[in-house]
Amino acid sequence: MKVLDVLLVGEFGLGHQNHQRDMYAPAFESHPGFRVTGRVEADDPLDRADVVSVCVPYERRVEVVTRALRAGKHVLVDKPMALTSDECAQIAEVAAGTGLVCLPAHHQRFQPAVRVAREAIAAGRVGLPWNVQADFLVAGGGEVWPLGELLNFAPYATDAIHAMTGLPVTAVYATGGARFQDGPEDLVTLCLTHERGMTSTVVAGRTPATPGSGGLSLHRYRVAGSHGTLLADANRPAARVLSTAGAPRGTWAGPSTVDRMLTELHAAVVGGRPAELGPADAVAALRVVESARRALASGQVEEVLS
Repeated sequence: MKVLDVLLVGEFGLGHQNHQRDMYAPAFESHPGFRVTGRVEADDPLDRADVVSVCVPYERRVEVVTRALRAGKHVLVDKPMALTSDECAQIAEVAAGTGLVCLPAHHQRFQPAVRVAREAIAAGRVGLPWNVQADFLVAGGGEVWPLGELLNFAPYATDAIHAMTGLPVTAVYATGGARFQDGPEDLVTLCLTHERGMTSTVVAGRTPATPGSGGLSLHRYRVAGSHGTLLADANRPAARVLSTAGAPRGTWAGPSTVDRMLTELHAAVVGGRPAELGPADAVAALRVVESARRALASGQVEEVLS
């Protein structure tokens, strides 16, 4: 396997998050296709690398990602790629011009259950999908993300639905708010209309910790089609470990979603092909979030702008 050199750029994270330190760095270091060559900050030179992993503050995100692309580097970008769809679109334009891989870290679409569901839908095993019900709930896990769980968690589920069905969202109705903790919204419900008349409902957010659970407590999709129904539970197969050391933790019998995402990144770079996940997916996810925010404020169905 060809080994690609990786430069880790920044360790920015809002609230308790540090995805570079806790997720990407360990995954790159353990993956046989990558070698971490250094850790730098946003203003440092982006050399000694084939790939850069970007976790810089949002006000520097477009600048640093586009600079890396123009320097000939493939890029992994922490999720959300940027705070607005317009900023994501700026990155998408530069990435398209360079032909390099620019992969937003929507790693939950690489869950094995999501992949199996995608293949089953593509094979026509449920006929034409007409509705998807999705749950993405984290039990406990600290304070609510400072910018709200609509932006933090909901894009994982909407991106997975898009990956499974290939049908973009055209309109959004949303409810939710600060239900369990003070601060920004911690729980949202999105009622989505997709192209070709498909609908979906996404419940996403953070709930109070409950006995015997911790971390990602629900991650599942129920796909209803013209000729069948599919239930994809992304928390299986897994073993739940209980101990006196802390909250229960789920242990997967196989590569993590981040490991699988890096495998796709490696295959795209080495194969000289587009990755299955790119800036356009980040644009789509942020447009849904922006429409949902308008819907929360207006109490009306809001179209997804293109």
